[in-house]
Amino acid sequence: MTDQTGAPPVTVPEILSLDLGDLRHALQQGWRDFLAHPAYGAFFASVYVAGGWLLFLAFTIKGQVWWTLPAAAGFPILGPFVACGFYEISRRREAGAPLRLGEVMGVVFRQKDRQIPSMAAVIVVFFLFWNFLSHMIFALFLGKATMVNVSSSLDVFLTPEGMMMLAFGTAVGAVFATLLYALTVVSLPMLLDREVDFVTAMLTSMALVRENPVIMLGWGAFIAVLLFLAMLPGFLGLFAVLPILGHASWHLYRRAVAWA
Repeated sequence: MTDQTGAPPVTVPEILSLDLGDLRHALQQGWRDFLAHPAYGAFFASVYVAGGWLLFLAFTIKGQVWWTLPAAAGFPILGPFVACGFYEISRRREAGAPLRLGEVMGVVFRQKDRQIPSMAAVIVVFFLFWNFLSHMIFALFLGKATMVNVSSSLDVFLTPEGMMMLAFGTAVGAVFATLLYALTVVSLPMLLDREVDFVTAMLTSMALVRENPVIMLGWGAFIAVLLFLAMLPGFLGLFAVLPILGHASWHLYRRAVAWA
């Protein structure tokens, strides 16, 4: 990997066909990377877990625990910020390069001069817009209802309006999550690995999902389920799930595209 900071050259990789064997390979390699360096995984995952705790605490203090639900649903959108550390660890292990925390952090820090910040801006816009839209959906369906403190009473969600809100919000959230997943599934590891612009990376990622819809959407659903389960025990499950998925994403990227 080079550390050029100028205008990246226009380079488009070849999109490859994937099957279940590629997903198994990615998970196996992600598991091996995690076991080889669990301390690095815990270090990067701790940023994410701490953010989840702070988010929950903030809403709890304000007495608005309900808003933790849409925020937590969108919170995994911020995962790629931390994932750069996982990608770099896997990249170095793959290349047989030395693995020292200072060097790994140096590579991650240098992304500020490349295309990652532009991609991060797109992700933040998605995150903020989803939280805004979740408030709008809540007001649309329950704005005229006689409200109680939803922190202590969930009966309002068992009403016809509440159930419609949950169904509609889930559908809209699924569309947002699928679109963002398609834009980022290989674009972020690609931006760490190569000197390409973030638009090219996003288009390549979308093309990969379009060419391998069943495999890639299945992979996305698998990630969503694991992240949801990992967040249930106070976000603690993310200490294992995030590193494994982060490393696996790098290995899937390596099998998904071919550079000339």
